Amino acid sequence: HYTAGQLSSKMDAAAATLRKRPLSIRTTSDDGADGRTSPDYGEEALGEPVSPSARLVEDFYIIVIIGAGTPVNLPALRAGIDAQLARYPHFRSIQVKDKDGELRWARTTVNVDDHLICPRLDPAAVAANPDMAVEDYVASMSTVPMDQSRPLWEFHILDFPTSEATSTTAIRVHHSLGDGMSMLTLLMACTRSAADPTRLPAMPPPPTRTGAIYQQPRPPASAGALAFAAWVWSFAVLAWHTVVDVAAFFATILFLKDPHTLFKRRANHGEFQRKRIVHRSLSLDDVKFVKNAMNCTVNDVLVGVTYAALSRYYFRKSGDTDTDKEIRVRSMLLVNLRPTTSLHACVNMIESGKGSAVKWGNQLGFIILPFFIGMHSDPLDYVRKAKKVVDRKKSSLEVVFTHVVAEVILKLFGLKAAGAIFHRMISRTTISFSNMIGPVEQVEFCGHPVVFIAPSGYGPPEALTVNYQSYVNTIKVNLAVDEAQFPDCHELLDDFAESLRHIKDAASSLGKHHGKA
Repeated sequence: HYTAGQLSSKMDAAAATLRKRPLSIRTTSDDGADGRTSPDYGEEALGEPVSPSARLVEDFYIIVIIGAGTPVNLPALRAGIDAQLARYPHFRSIQVKDKDGELRWARTTVNVDDHLICPRLDPAAVAANPDMAVEDYVASMSTVPMDQSRPLWEFHILDFPTSEATSTTAIRVHHSLGDGMSMLTLLMACTRSAADPTRLPAMPPPPTRTGAIYQQPRPPASAGALAFAAWVWSFAVLAWHTVVDVAAFFATILFLKDPHTLFKRRANHGEFQRKRIVHRSLSLDDVKFVKNAMNCTVNDVLVGVTYAALSRYYFRKSGDTDTDKEIRVRSMLLVNLRPTTSLHACVNMIESGKGSAVKWGNQLGFIILPFFIGMHSDPLDYVRKAKKVVDRKKSSLEVVFTHVVAEVILKLFGLKAAGAIFHRMISRTTISFSNMIGPVEQVEFCGHPVVFIAPSGYGPPEALTVNYQSYVNTIKVNLAVDEAQFPDCHELLDDFAESLRHIKDAASSLGKHHGKA
């Protein structure tokens, strides 16, 4: 493996060192075109084409920070990655152009050592504040390009104790290898239960699904005319909601912008700002308590907590005293339409080294989700508002439509036009948001007990990205922020923790009130 040079407190030296890595595949010709070609690959050696969705996210990266309860055993980590993760087809492939100029996956030889990065940090900085040393190093990764002559994944090993873990590993994966949920599923397939290392970790039961929203079964004749009318009406509502969402989609492309707030990326900032990734643990039991008290979902609660946290931060930082108003901003959620792959299917794929039996990668659609900034005397109003918004979005085919539109635009007008529209959509909204489910028991990765899992990413032009990740009895809230715009990002994290506390206290009072009644 290779190492970065000795780092300053801001890790600029690391960024400079890693930038010098040669790029032998992705080059730029004199006319500015992408010249990602290789004379070493014949047409017969090329695999499947890179999906259109994957090409849209070519500047997006997934970061997964994993805290371990033991120091890193490098030989065990190397052997485990070589035997499991590196066998996944895209983890041992690079992107090259065929004779027609189309990007294809091509198998290459993987030397795991090339993907294990052990930086030598400034010992004084680590001793003074190890948590900040990790945070600074991960921030520096957002300014460092990946070596595209190798498969696009890396393990950055920070083998020193922090306040949360004995050692930390930051995994960086290019988004073309898969979306966040796919990558997390693949990663979990390489873990084993800490209680019984012979078996896969226990995951929460998948949500009950009744099929596509437009495939609701027709009620039996015995149900009566009213039930039949309700069934027909549900399709009318679905069609209306889809029309409204499609109109909003085109309006956003053409002219509709979010208002300028503290959370909107500043126009004078460069396209690719250094992103700082910070995280905080929340109690999953508290979230479930609110869920049960409000008769909603965990996702409803987390969206409500996000509403509350952004509101607290906005009114405190902006000095705006008009607490009666409500500001509407939006998040563009990337949704992978591929069915979620089970851990057992991932294991079979890894062991066979073939991905053909598993639908993988990116098949992306988009949902524009409103977020409301306002002050409420009752903290539960944030959850009520969130539930109403999320339920409304469930009754729409927006994600299917946007996926089809993206595929059609790519085929008819090419990547440049599709990328411009995609970028326009993101730049006219305010934040990115996601929520992912993790194991319900502690796991081991290559023999290392995992203390926490904190996924995030960088690449989208938004100044703020919010990701939630559950693991055992905690939920990590992970923020990727433009560090120039959010120098006080830890205060924003405090707002998330305080918002959940206030909402949980209000839910407790609600339960007591019902009990007295």
